Amino acid sequence: MTDPQIGMLMLGLFIFIIMLGFPIAFTLVAMGVGFGFYAYYTPGQEFLQNRVFTLLVQKTFEVTSNDVLTAVPLFLFMGYVVERSNILDRLFHSIQLAAKNIPGSLAVAALITCAMFATATGIVGAVVTLMGLLAFPQMLKSGYDVRFSAGVICAGGCLGILIPPSILLIVYAATAGVSAVKLYAAAMLPGFLLAGLYVVYVVGRAMINPALAPKLPKEQTDVPFMTVLTALLTSFFPLAVLIMAVLGAILFGLATPSEAAGVGSLGALVLAALYRALTFERIKEAVYLTARTTAMVCYLFIGSWTFSSVFSYLGGHSVVEHFILGLDLSPVSFLILTQIIIFLLGWPLEWSEIIIIFVPIFLPLLPKFGVDPLFFGILVALNIQTSFNTPPMAMAAYYLKGIAPPHVRLTQIFAGSLPFVMMVFLSMALIYIFPQIVLWLPDYLYTPR
Repeated sequence: MTDPQIGMLMLGLFIFIIMLGFPIAFTLVAMGVGFGFYAYYTPGQEFLQNRVFTLLVQKTFEVTSNDVLTAVPLFLFMGYVVERSNILDRLFHSIQLAAKNIPGSLAVAALITCAMFATATGIVGAVVTLMGLLAFPQMLKSGYDVRFSAGVICAGGCLGILIPPSILLIVYAATAGVSAVKLYAAAMLPGFLLAGLYVVYVVGRAMINPALAPKLPKEQTDVPFMTVLTALLTSFFPLAVLIMAVLGAILFGLATPSEAAGVGSLGALVLAALYRALTFERIKEAVYLTARTTAMVCYLFIGSWTFSSVFSYLGGHSVVEHFILGLDLSPVSFLILTQIIIFLLGWPLEWSEIIIIFVPIFLPLLPKFGVDPLFFGILVALNIQTSFNTPPMAMAAYYLKGIAPPHVRLTQIFAGSLPFVMMVFLSMALIYIFPQIVLWLPDYLYTPR
């Protein structure tokens, strides 16, 4: 076999092994070292003199000293502190009061709460689970359709993948070598576009078919204005100010993502203290979860960079590149093909594996098709929304099923999520047609005049 053929065997064997359920990070390291030992082997050398071990050490150092990745544990810590500070129930209650006269008010309040909470945490499982415990039972009690309510929770909980400060965008920035600040700016309008499409869909469905989302009883909507204002001032605005301060500092160049994340973590601690929810046990849980998730991301980077270096050295990247170029695709066709592949990969894989392992295969092809890496990254982030909500591997649905009442069937959650997947496809189509939705804000903020 030639080296490029061995490289493709390496990729195919990796996909097969992870389908069997082996840990992905350690599979990457093992296969990178195993195939790398063959790739870098020279006759007569001692076992430990093989250059693959030097490569593994080098990639480990690059990951642990990467300035962009420093923001990951800080944003995670900020999110876990907010998650464990009982802020969500206050936030949902205040937005529910403010949206009381809108059709499908509970669903709209749930979506807005999900968007804000996802922005603060970026952790899909946490947002879906907490909103499933808080808002889902309340919607069902108010007579909302099961599928409609489930779709709202699952779709809203995934918004943190796209809306800054998204961990996915930081990981993509480190993988693609693009500015995390510009990537955050590029994601702002698409993130609000998708959240807006969700709200428009919910309000439209509630107006067309009021039985899906019945109006709340008068005693729940007849609330004095000062009560609503007080609820917003004590729950909605503090978290909104924290989020806007962090994002504003990043977007306007006042701080790097790592510095802003550090300030955001401090702000989350202060907010938790003001709500009298700052305890040693909660801080310990937040630190533990931050360390565990950060270790997972770092091991994935170490394994994937080692794997991709060996894969490229064997000529695997050139095989993929020549194959795609041989198809004689237009830029739009290339984008559609890559998004279909990423959509299919989203069924068996988490977003982290897709970004760290498979996206780098396509990155060298972007200049050949004239595709901006920022534009491509936002499309990928939008696309990965669907993997959390598309059967049979829709993780958001499984998160919700785990805490839903017994009578709620998994098939109902799947059925409720699919219309929101169509909204994701619609937003992707709009971005294909109007790429300035992605590119305008970073160009406006960071292009010298």
